[in-house]
Amino acid sequence: MASRLILRIHEKQQRLTGSEQKIAKVLLENQGLIETHTATELASFAGVSKATTARFFRTLGYTDFEEVRLQAREERNSLEPYRKTETHPDPTILGRSIGDHLDLEIANLTRTFEELRSDRLPEIADIIAAAPRVWFLGFGAEDGAARLGKVLFSRLRHGVRQLEGAGQDWASDLAVIGPRDVLILLTLEPRPRMLRALLAYARTSRMRIVTLTDHGFMAQAERFSEAVLPCHVSSFGILPTHATLLSMLRLLAIAYIGKNPEAVKQRADTLDAINEELDLFE
Repeated sequence: MASRLILRIHEKQQRLTGSEQKIAKVLLENQGLIETHTATELASFAGVSKATTARFFRTLGYTDFEEVRLQAREERNSLEPYRKTETHPDPTILGRSIGDHLDLEIANLTRTFEELRSDRLPEIADIIAAAPRVWFLGFGAEDGAARLGKVLFSRLRHGVRQLEGAGQDWASDLAVIGPRDVLILLTLEPRPRMLRALLAYARTSRMRIVTLTDHGFMAQAERFSEAVLPCHVSSFGILPTHATLLSMLRLLAIAYIGKNPEAVKQRADTLDAINEELDLFE
């Protein structure tokens, strides 16, 4: 685990030399190398000199490689209890205290947003802004998260719809899907078999897919998605956590507002005027 190192790489990536970019690429693809390999081995993997590797870490603000390794170990030791989901139906495991629950959710949120590239959300906001229509899809509990996404983005722009996870009327919805429409998929385990058919149809329709998912599904999601937002979702078993998924969804909405302030304001003013005319709220 080396999330703070990865965060520093993202922040300084534009200032790295060509050789330093090679080291950055190796580490971004496998964070665990920091703890399992030496600086010399890391330089060999990247095809650069050991001196370049030392300069790379100094550029990131570290004294030397050992400081980086120590930081990675400290992160792992502090987060290790939350790396895997507890699945045993043992009351001593499931009956966690409020403090345990809070620690786990904070660990999930911290790891998720430390690893998030600062330029990722604005890029996705641009994809959504360019879409004729935006569709949200989730199954099971994620169907509720997709509904929240629809509500949030309906406040920000026109043409926001939801593909119901239960699939009551998919044919009529899919019939109006067109190129450049965006599908925002929210998916955690277990994933239904029908998801594969829906994604195949979406690709055939030339939809642009944005996926919010757990790290275990990230590699697979990257095969069909234009963008993937991975979330840490460790839990104590039975009930999955959606805290990071919902927080990421809200952050994406905020990024959209930041990229389209005038259009969002106009949309919000129009909706407020309609609500006032209908006298819907006190």
